[in-house]
Amino acid sequence: MRPVYAFFAYSVDGATAEDLTSATFERVVRSWHRFDAERGSERTWILAIARNLLTDHYRRTGRAESVSVDEHPGLLEHLGAPDEALERPLSIEELKRWLEPLSAREREILALRYGADMEGVEIARLLDLTTANVHQILSRSLRRLRELTTSGETGSQAQRATRRST
Repeated sequence: MRPVYAFFAYSVDGATAEDLTSATFERVVRSWHRFDAERGSERTWILAIARNLLTDHYRRTGRAESVSVDEHPGLLEHLGAPDEALERPLSIEELKRWLEPLSAREREILALRYGADMEGVEIARLLDLTTANVHQILSRSLRRLRELTTSGETGSQAQRATRRST
């Protein structure tokens, strides 16, 4: 259950993550007869259901809940202070704002890898990508976040830089 909640927490607020986690397991119970172990592990199947629910959630809400880094320009500057960054973990909202310059696909792969603790092979199977492609996207995403954090770019500058590099 923790990996499913963590996957959602990369993208939505805590209450919504809880609701979507519950909905995921309701759907798992209702659909258990369709699970096919030959197509993937239980974990991959459950996270595929979670991913579909998140997609449905975004369609319903129109992503109106997202917050721009422009509204909180001090966030990236604060993250650039190495001593303070090590003293406390990011809140879910800070993490979402920090990841905002990345594309939806990059955020999703990061959420599956680090939030849901899935291996690259599992992510590749879930998203119908090659394992090498998943690792490349992870590597580039992390490098881009590191560059944006150290360069001090914020808001639309970071988003333009991200669009140019994808």
